[in-house]
Amino acid sequence: MTTTPQTADLPDFDMADYLKTGEDVANYLTLVLQDNDPNELQYALGTIARARGMSEVALASGLTREALYKALRRTSQPRFDTITKVCAALGVKLVAVPLQSQIT
Repeated sequence: MTTTPQTADLPDFDMADYLKTGEDVANYLTLVLQDNDPNELQYALGTIARARGMSEVALASGLTREALYKALRRTSQPRFDTITKVCAALGVKLVAVPLQSQIT
């Protein structure tokens, strides 16, 4: 007889464990940006920062570790310059691409 696994028995998933290379980070951010959700972007940047080491990212961005944690919470509303500092510290940049044009 087989048993159905219980949710509590499943291992915890942490995306930070899978962000090993710059390409992994870029692919992850690209997927997140497609959702157009600023809260998810903040969360993703926080996940990447945890993968790289919050202290290292804080130092590279010129922010304190506490300010970095605060800025990357889902409920915060960081300034754009904070986001760009964090992206630079993570070695990524946000780029714009044209939306598919609507032909009428």
